[in-house]
Amino acid sequence: MKYIINNSYDTAFNIALEEYAFKHLLDEDMIFLLWINKPSIIVGRHQNTIEEINRDYVREHGIEVVRRISGGGAVYHDYNNLNYTIISKETENKAFDFKSFSIPVIKTLEELGVKAEFTGRNDLEIDGKKFCGNAQAYINGRIMHHGCLLFDVELSVLVNALKVSKDKFESKGVKSVRARVTNIVDELPEKITVEQFRDLLLDYMKKEYPEMTEYVFSDDELDEINHIKETKFATWDWNYGKSPEYNVHRGTKFTSGKVEIFANVVESKIENIKIYGDFFGIEDVVAVEKALKGVKYEREDVLKALENLDIARYFAGISQEEIAEAIVG
Repeated sequence: MKYIINNSYDTAFNIALEEYAFKHLLDEDMIFLLWINKPSIIVGRHQNTIEEINRDYVREHGIEVVRRISGGGAVYHDYNNLNYTIISKETENKAFDFKSFSIPVIKTLEELGVKAEFTGRNDLEIDGKKFCGNAQAYINGRIMHHGCLLFDVELSVLVNALKVSKDKFESKGVKSVRARVTNIVDELPEKITVEQFRDLLLDYMKKEYPEMTEYVFSDDELDEINHIKETKFATWDWNYGKSPEYNVHRGTKFTSGKVEIFANVVESKIENIKIYGDFFGIEDVVAVEKALKGVKYEREDVLKALENLDIARYFAGISQEEIAEAIVG
């Protein structure tokens, strides 16, 4: 097992480094990575970026926007947000098991006198307030799990930078984002810095995995990571993409995530369709979109078009019937 301390604050570079470790360090059974970004919004793999951010506010405040390769929802990062990543070799049925990957954070907080709990689909909470969201990607027997820890984040910026749909917190019985989230530092009996918390989290992992050693990237590897950054994570096409033409727009929230569709329906047939959301899946939803092109915009026809696809691989925890409901109603 290896650990990586990434001291860069460059968001696009950090996301590229994480992807490189996930896709290229294949000889390592497990990798633990800690990193901090400058003020940024990280959007989920399947999200419509423009719908997730307050673009004018983001532009005025110089907040970087980068899309990651895992599903889930958009999150705000700044210098007092700590990100951790665990990459491990796992069987497919371990995908989207968020709870077990959250144990290091729960145990580290426990040692500091704070009780944290895993709740819902992928959240960590203290006294009912969220301080961490988790996301995962799965490729060829490897899971990349990452968590975004609100340590001492500027919550007013978070609230203004993100467009958070009301159904995100109304189901929790609260009326605002500020009432729903908390910073770790506000819950600690004795205050520490985000860097001190990072070191404590690494210390916990070293105790649990005494054989763990540091992985240091070579110059060639850093060149490759920079190449991935410049050609992917720093590009407008990857982070925003083209907004689709549509005359039908539907959004449906399920327990396992929100599914939003933009469809162009001409003469009762789906001419084009784009699927967005904060859902998780092993396969890219592009295959689902292709299967639906040219199909009659009727529930039965949509279901028939989906029957040859293993929907659970594209939308974890969401059924074929529910996807048809999201598309047609």
